[in-house]
Amino acid sequence: MAHVVLKDLVKTYGGFKAVNNVSLTVNDGEFVALVGPSGCGKTTTLNLVAGLIPITSGDIVIGDRVVNDLDPKDRDIAMVFQNYALYPQKSVYKNLAFPLQMRKLPRDEIDKKVKDAARVLDMTHLLERKPRELSGGQQQRVALGRALVRDPAVFLMDEPLSNLDAKLRVQMRSEIKRFHQDLKATIIYVTHDQLEAVTMADKMAVMNGGFLQQYDSPAQVFAHPMNMFVASFIGSPAMSLIPLQASTANGNTVLTSAEGWTLELSPRNARKVAEATTKKVVLGARHSTIKLHKSAVPGSVPAKAYTVEPTGDVTFVQAFLSGAIVNVSVPPTIAVAPDEQIWLEFDQERMHLFDGETEMALKAD
Repeated sequence: MAHVVLKDLVKTYGGFKAVNNVSLTVNDGEFVALVGPSGCGKTTTLNLVAGLIPITSGDIVIGDRVVNDLDPKDRDIAMVFQNYALYPQKSVYKNLAFPLQMRKLPRDEIDKKVKDAARVLDMTHLLERKPRELSGGQQQRVALGRALVRDPAVFLMDEPLSNLDAKLRVQMRSEIKRFHQDLKATIIYVTHDQLEAVTMADKMAVMNGGFLQQYDSPAQVFAHPMNMFVASFIGSPAMSLIPLQASTANGNTVLTSAEGWTLELSPRNARKVAEATTKKVVLGARHSTIKLHKSAVPGSVPAKAYTVEPTGDVTFVQAFLSGAIVNVSVPPTIAVAPDEQIWLEFDQERMHLFDGETEMALKAD
């Protein structure tokens, strides 16, 4: 396998920058997910690495070679797409063998590679079947196998699970993760589903508007989002973002809402607010870090329940607070009615604070 380096990668269409100075390194054997909403530039970035579209500027390094001007077939990559692109008239064996036949490999070598790939992906029993006789998950496995037989330096995967139903997606996530672990493969994986990225990837590159917003491990991106976009995109339900005003009361730093309630900040959070470029501060909190109370307690703020969504082992409550909708998770034993007056208590150790102008995360140090 090989490492991949993107250096100041740019792709423009007229005056529009689809990929805007993206730089990142995918280490040898690493699984990196490119995530973001539709139109963020993730698939364009993957296609640039594959050589399917020409770059405007920057460099792409695969292994020790700058591949900017190389054709896709010369880049030592294999792609897996969301549509499996299998030959319907050929058996699974012949689908797997086809790319090797095109390279004019000896018949016995082709046979060994096909059978090795089938064994790795647990589909030896499917080799004589036609694609129409396979389930969606099995077809996706054949598409993986066709990439695997080529023994590429890098696997590029473009939303390979998007055509599967929810249950099959969960199963195939496990299969691709095991595929990566067993082969120590270098994988760049594009998805709009952040759950896929969080569960499978070693690192995730969060993109928006052509820019790379944050590049780190899923755990770090979840726990320490760089800005409000990353905070709201990563996590399900999304992080709640509440616009407030910072001020001082009795020598303490407080956040004040439009409704008039105040929230006194801990010394560490007060130091964060002191770094803001404006008095506008956005409080961010994940559902599991907020306590819901039926009556006022010290440090809590008043809110009104909006919707209640029981899911079995946990109930999600959406509440109106300072012009924002806040997600809170509570045990199913706690009954909350829509429009009920409730109070919310934020965990000062796990809340996030963002500059209301720059939308960047505020740090204490």
